[in-house]
Amino acid sequence: MDGFEDVDLDGIEFAPVEGTGERLPLLTLAEAHDLLDWLRQAAAGSGPDAAVAGRWAREIAARIPSRE
Repeated sequence: MDGFEDVDLDGIEFAPVEGTGERLPLLTLAEAHDLLDWLRQAAAGSGPDAAVAGRWAREIAARIPSRE
């Protein structure tokens, strides 16, 4: 598990979001590769979130075509 099983989402105060914009349902391939690059950089560090970033990098890398 990821360690967040006991988080009460109703108890979290989320930042307000303006409803005027529309988000695309998917990332573009370029956006996915940019995110993957960023996650790999975070995973290479020694911070407390490096392991989580590494896990997400592996998950995303498994789901997108390689950059050629």
